Amino acid sequence: MGLFDRLRGDDDPRVAFIGIDGVPFSLLDGHRDRFPAFASLAAEGAAGEITSIVPPESSACWPALTTGVNPGSTGVYGFQDRETGTYDTYVPMGQDVQATRVWDRVERANRNASIFNVPVTFPPDRTLQRMVSGFLSPELEAASHPDDVARYLESIDYRIDVDPRLGHESDKEAFVEDAHATIDARFEAFEHYLDADDWDLFMGVFMTTDRVNHFLYRDYEQDGAYAEDFLEFYEKVDEYVGRIRASLPDDVTLIVASDHGFTTLEYEVHCNRWLAEEGWLSYRTDEPEELDDIADETRAYSFIPGRFYLNLEGREPRGSVSPDEYDDVRDELAAMLESLEGPNGAPVVERVVEKEAAFRGDHDAIAPDLVAIPAKGFDLKSGFNGDGPVFDTGPRNGMHSFDDAALYIDDPDASIGDADLLDIAPTILECMNVEYRRGEFDGASLI
Repeated sequence: MGLFDRLRGDDDPRVAFIGIDGVPFSLLDGHRDRFPAFASLAAEGAAGEITSIVPPESSACWPALTTGVNPGSTGVYGFQDRETGTYDTYVPMGQDVQATRVWDRVERANRNASIFNVPVTFPPDRTLQRMVSGFLSPELEAASHPDDVARYLESIDYRIDVDPRLGHESDKEAFVEDAHATIDARFEAFEHYLDADDWDLFMGVFMTTDRVNHFLYRDYEQDGAYAEDFLEFYEKVDEYVGRIRASLPDDVTLIVASDHGFTTLEYEVHCNRWLAEEGWLSYRTDEPEELDDIADETRAYSFIPGRFYLNLEGREPRGSVSPDEYDDVRDELAAMLESLEGPNGAPVVERVVEKEAAFRGDHDAIAPDLVAIPAKGFDLKSGFNGDGPVFDTGPRNGMHSFDDAALYIDDPDASIGDADLLDIAPTILECMNVEYRRGEFDGASLI
């Protein structure tokens, strides 16, 4: 539908959703003077902190946000998942998301959807009006539909992601410049296609925020060398959200949300090295590289972020834990995690979640048996190289958090309260008057 259709009286309500990956509500709300667009959106609509999902990792969060169901239904638990009944692993992509995306529901209602840079959407859905896949896409041309979209994006130097390798340098100036260039092109693309005014649902995600947080968040929280660069970057985010809001017609509800929060990182915790030190994991080769290298006597192994699997008989090919022992062994591992302390004497784990409490659906066969939610300052890593210390530091100084995700809805009738990530998809459909059954979602509309 274009402008002529709307002038004829086609007044179906629309939604523009802007994702701000990994942005904490406390950051935006705590600097209202520096972020006036977010402050105005909160004052005139609704805003608040929401919780993420278990685990709070972008590869799991965005499928959950865009479907309204938990990983047991989406089939995506993180950046790496394992094949059922094997030790083979894979990186989940868009085709691995097993639940219905919100834009598919919109299209089935004979409405148009333009989707840009949502993580875990490669390859693009070529039945949609427009789609540019986000995080994990190999290159722009393959990630864009239709072809004229790729040509336009190339002309403005649009890139799918910032170059994270620049963040590994001690001098962050090149990284900061690249982050600005990435978000500038992203906003230019969003503005261009928002102005087309031919969509009913527009979704665009700024993922550069997550990248900036990974490499500069401790500077922000502890007044480090790049604290002002960090805040200046977010002033630009605020400016762009404000300009988007000002450009939208009256029939559009703006929703802005992050998929998880963020906090300062002090220590990386290599969980498989810890399991090996505790006698729970060993390898059948001197140079392990992958899950299939674990030895038969292994009792447990880990994937990022903080996902723990028992090496269970009948589920894993070389399982060593019998089903009769399952509950006792899992309880023992949970107790060990809860008592784990870092080099600073602080607890590493805030809480341990059993699979039954976090996951439900048709795809829970590959669910982790436990998920450890880290305490502030710790990031739970994986890997199967077997060497090195359990506690380490790296180039990143920020990490994801389960709490403190952000949600803004430009509607004073919205009630955010105790909302979580799974409430966003039904809220989008409610704002658009697209019919759905309440039982189809794990969340509920906030309108």
